[in-house]
Amino acid sequence: MRALVLGFLLLLGACATTPAGRPDPSGDSLDAIARDYVALILEIGEREPGYVDAYYGPPEWAAAAEANAREVPALIQGAASLTRRLNAVSTTGADPAVVQRKAYLLAHVSAASARLRMIGGERMSFADEAEALFGVRPEILPLSAYDPILAEIDRLVPGEGELAARVAAFRTGFQIPTDRLQTVFDASIAECRARTVRHIALPANERFTLAFVTDKPWSGYNYYQGDAASRIEINTDQPIFTDRAIDLGCHEGYPGHHVYNALLEQTFVVERGWVEMSVYPLYSPMSFVAEGSANYGIDLAFPGDEAAVFERDVLLPLAGLTGPPVEQKARLNALVRRLGRAEYTVADAYLAGRIDRAEATRLLSQYMLTTPERAAQRVRFIDTYRSYIINYGLGRDVVQAWVERQGPDRWQGMETLLSSQILPVDLLP
Repeated sequence: MRALVLGFLLLLGACATTPAGRPDPSGDSLDAIARDYVALILEIGEREPGYVDAYYGPPEWAAAAEANAREVPALIQGAASLTRRLNAVSTTGADPAVVQRKAYLLAHVSAASARLRMIGGERMSFADEAEALFGVRPEILPLSAYDPILAEIDRLVPGEGELAARVAAFRTGFQIPTDRLQTVFDASIAECRARTVRHIALPANERFTLAFVTDKPWSGYNYYQGDAASRIEINTDQPIFTDRAIDLGCHEGYPGHHVYNALLEQTFVVERGWVEMSVYPLYSPMSFVAEGSANYGIDLAFPGDEAAVFERDVLLPLAGLTGPPVEQKARLNALVRRLGRAEYTVADAYLAGRIDRAEATRLLSQYMLTTPERAAQRVRFIDTYRSYIINYGLGRDVVQAWVERQGPDRWQGMETLLSSQILPVDLLP
């Protein structure tokens, strides 16, 4: 049924005139370019496993990409052709949404071109790569800039031994026993959802499944499957703490990735037939908005001390834990968040070959206050996703600032962002 609906919408698009009401003399249109853009992204996914994070368009398009994927040099030429075609489409006098659609496609084709060059062997600096793929350039500060924050945490968590080890020992009191993970996560995600649906109307059929997995470089992942459905996976390689259940419930579910993808599908694919939104290329400006909004969504759903209260009153009892100092951990988490961009400095040096894996692991343990095992997992994440890491901390800060500039109703600002083609560059002041 989905394929028939999309096919009908594409047929209508092929017969449409330009937004200003005049036939396009070139015979090209944003609808036609969008269809070829989807094909390009699907073909890149055949050359780089994991590049396509989600696709819920007609299955025959995916089958065609699998059967006839072009080689990387031809795909680079294909991206250049799409850029020329987009630049040739006039949006003079067009509806602002159509103007934004063209800008959105241009930005995502540019990111696809950059990723193809990387697949072909080109290497960029950390900041250049982040800007080329995600549309925002991160600032790389010396690690010494984060030392005052470590000093504050040192005073908060006193004791003997290295600070990272003391923090790890402190967090142990919040570790969810393996046999309680399902119960704790079910309660956490349900609360994240309840807080979200008070403010954002979701598709009536939205749903998700939850699974616990191992041997992954990430702690949680949302696999969006289309038709308002997600599969949320939680990695149990490392200990999971009660506050992390709140973070992951919001980030992967509500109002995070699941809500973002469901609203994009409803707004663009179902209601407008804009097929470019039926595919999600991981290394694209879309990810800056996705990860940034998912992280900001934690604070939006649980403002002030509400997360700590919910953790203390609901999650700790469900986990069978009693008496850990939740308020002290909340202060610790706020300080640790300020250390987040130290990871960019370590990744920049590691990916450029200025430090080796062992040193990257040591520095991440020191500056992100994690165990060596968790730091090693993070290095594995950097090996896999490289500059993608900017989307979490920098993305959250940029999204938060933009939403709060929209007015006092932050949920309304969030809903506008999650159901739009707003680009990272549009979020900057």
